[in-house]
Amino acid sequence: MTPERTSHTFIVLVEDLPGALNRVVSLFRRRVVNIDSLTVGRTERSGVSRITLVVRADANAARLLEANLYKLVDVIEVRDVTAEPVVVREMAFVKLGAQFRGEVMQMCDVFRARVVDLGPASITVESTGSQDKIDGLIEALKPFGIVELVRTGAVAIARGPISPEVQT
Repeated sequence: MTPERTSHTFIVLVEDLPGALNRVVSLFRRRVVNIDSLTVGRTERSGVSRITLVVRADANAARLLEANLYKLVDVIEVRDVTAEPVVVREMAFVKLGAQFRGEVMQMCDVFRARVVDLGPASITVESTGSQDKIDGLIEALKPFGIVELVRTGAVAIARGPISPEVQT
């Protein structure tokens, strides 16, 4: 019986240097683990970038990935926040033809999405939320003819109090 593969969310802090992201992603490639979501951005600390990765792996593979990430030169900190209380969000832009403008705007109200561009030939909708919410919006908008879709990866932040080392 093979171990159950579940979704794991890793937060990796790396030095903001050329090649750091490549080294992190190459580790997952070498381990033959597909990355479902990847988001990178600056942090509140100068010279530090934050990588949020979502992968499907069993518990043992996730522990090995975390241990191997720490071996990379540019890695400062690694957290598998899968079992922790976290806030996770994605964002999507969906462009549709303008012929169903009224119906699309009603759908935006249902999903708490908003229109960010309204032109004579197209309407662009923005939505932020959980993966399920974004998936639901996309499914609901498909009958209106999605012309273009762009979606971010997941970003995650731990819930609760600020850790003592951050407060100083």
